[in-house]
Amino acid sequence: MTPATLPQEGESLVARTLRTGFPRLRFPAELEREFVTEYRASRRHLVRIGVCLALATIIGLAILDRWLLGADAHGVPDAIRFGVHIPLVSIAIVLTTQRLYRWYWPFVHLFAPLYGLATVLLAVHAEGTLTSYIYARLIIAIFFFYFMLGLSFTAALRTNIVTLAGFVIAAVATGLSAQSAIYLSFLFVCANLYAGAGCYWLERANRVAFLDRRLLNEVATHDGLTGLLNRSALEGGIHRIWQQAIRDGVVVTVVMIDIDHFKAYNDRYGHQAGDACLRDVARAIRRAAGSRPSDCVARYGGEEMIAVLPGADRAGGEQVARAMLAEVAALAISHDRSLTQPHVTVSIGVATMVPQRGSSHDRVVRIADRALYIAKEQGRNRHAVLDESDFGEATSVLTARELRA
Repeated sequence: MTPATLPQEGESLVARTLRTGFPRLRFPAELEREFVTEYRASRRHLVRIGVCLALATIIGLAILDRWLLGADAHGVPDAIRFGVHIPLVSIAIVLTTQRLYRWYWPFVHLFAPLYGLATVLLAVHAEGTLTSYIYARLIIAIFFFYFMLGLSFTAALRTNIVTLAGFVIAAVATGLSAQSAIYLSFLFVCANLYAGAGCYWLERANRVAFLDRRLLNEVATHDGLTGLLNRSALEGGIHRIWQQAIRDGVVVTVVMIDIDHFKAYNDRYGHQAGDACLRDVARAIRRAAGSRPSDCVARYGGEEMIAVLPGADRAGGEQVARAMLAEVAALAISHDRSLTQPHVTVSIGVATMVPQRGSSHDRVVRIADRALYIAKEQGRNRHAVLDESDFGEATSVLTARELRA
């Protein structure tokens, strides 16, 4: 990696990709999958219009051939039109329906080269006045591949290279004059340069727009200091997780994390050091929580953080909590005002609950918060676990302690 492409502190994958660029029109694997999925879904109606226009063009040209060219339009040209072009385009139209759309994309990568090679055969087998007209249609096909089928620049370029290679081979095999072959090849190369440049910059603009949207979403949903989800995004995320867990009948574990003696840390080292401490601890918490897409890790407020882990039972929640304690300890951030350890530590509360219809995620969050309080009561730098059956007793005991205090 060059210095310009090295990750910067706290920088997301989206921001880094936007900063470093993507000259080969390719994102890192995770972003590439998301872009392709979004791009294909958003292009269905446009692709359908494109292949419908192609079918109308084929039929229109067949009518014009018979009307204006007569006998020259029959024979092999007819066989290619009605045996290859129209069936291929008709299948593509059917596959652009909502129900079958997922099959369009593997089909189009086979369809496009076949269509191009069939157009070449149409040209080299044409006779009389029809020949020059058919060669002109290869230019239309070039633009069709670049702009009408929804193909990426790379796939469209590959299709046109196959078509051009097919033309050169067919020209040699049929004895086309060298003068005509060179002239036509030059025209096809120029058409590829013009259309290919347009396709390249159009796809690049689509990719930049995708990154811009993702970056705006990150700014709106992530905490600017820690990079974790913000409180607003947490509320939406935990609601979706809770509703999905009700449908699937799976347990949800909530982990509440609080940095021990953080006010004392700020007083001793200053707020800039406090911000750096928060960022480092947040990254450690994120690493320990894992990278499942369904998990939700957020800044809850101040020095508190929260992880919502659908499908993780009590044992899984404890395992994550122990990993969080170990990751934070491994940071070895000095804290000589701590009453617990000479380095920064965290206290963790873990709560598990099987969501029921009509229930709210607020309750499991309260249980986790109560477990966090217990961890602090027990000396900090540790985790405590509660489930719903423990909550009432723990609340009574702790309330009594708070009243005595």
